[in-house]
Amino acid sequence: MSPPDLAAALRKRLIGVIRATFNDQEKGETPVQRSDDALFPRDSVTWRVHGDVTTMMVGGVASLLLQMLHPAVLAGVWDHSAFRKDMLGRLRRTARFIAETTYAERSIAEATIARVRAVHERVGGTLPDGTPYRADDPELLAWVHVTEMSSFLAAWQRYGVPISRAQEDVYYAETARIAEALGADPVPRSRDEAAALIAAMRPQLAVDDRTREVAHFLLGHPPTSLAMAPAQAAIFGAAIDLLPDWARTMHGLKRPPATPLVRGSTLAIAKTFRWAFG
Repeated sequence: MSPPDLAAALRKRLIGVIRATFNDQEKGETPVQRSDDALFPRDSVTWRVHGDVTTMMVGGVASLLLQMLHPAVLAGVWDHSAFRKDMLGRLRRTARFIAETTYAERSIAEATIARVRAVHERVGGTLPDGTPYRADDPELLAWVHVTEMSSFLAAWQRYGVPISRAQEDVYYAETARIAEALGADPVPRSRDEAAALIAAMRPQLAVDDRTREVAHFLLGHPPTSLAMAPAQAAIFGAAIDLLPDWARTMHGLKRPPATPLVRGSTLAIAKTFRWAFG
């Protein structure tokens, strides 16, 4: 086989692995198609940041570790999610939501948002201390939103092609429309506002046995295939490394002992997937 043929075969293999990871092929899921009539234009900062496989995986895992530090968000997962049996399914649904609201035709994105709002309206319960919670609480939605956007952006800045401070603010301003459509409040529109919201929420955060169990299931999830095992190990290590120091401490996690190796491996994976997808 000639070098060009080998390169083509490798590209096809890598693309197949990623598509199998993010799409439930048994249910007939296929990759989200990019549209010129999406909620964001093709030249938006959001398209750029959300378009990188590796940085979105690193940021996605980091954001989940941040989100579960809020007792009410954790309770929603604990009481209403089959995370023990289907952690991959939860990760896939989150990734698909981001993809559809970023790239899909506007009507698909709006239907996706409406569907998630309807689910949130049905989810609620009581915390172990007796405090009631609801998934459609605007403040909880704001926490989920800011942890996702800040983590995606941090991963892009470390493993992607860094953008300017002004472009970071544009990213928060652009993605605010998704948070508002979901019912979140307050919604940050700049990096400073995002940092202020996270700081304001920190007194509400806590860790207990349930937090540790969900984190264990997340970080201990087996790879979807042997081909993904090395990449997953690097990505999980990179996600832990990406967390703010205070969040890593709350989880009882430590930076990977070989942080330069983890960062170097993750950057190499990112470059490889970018090459594969052109």
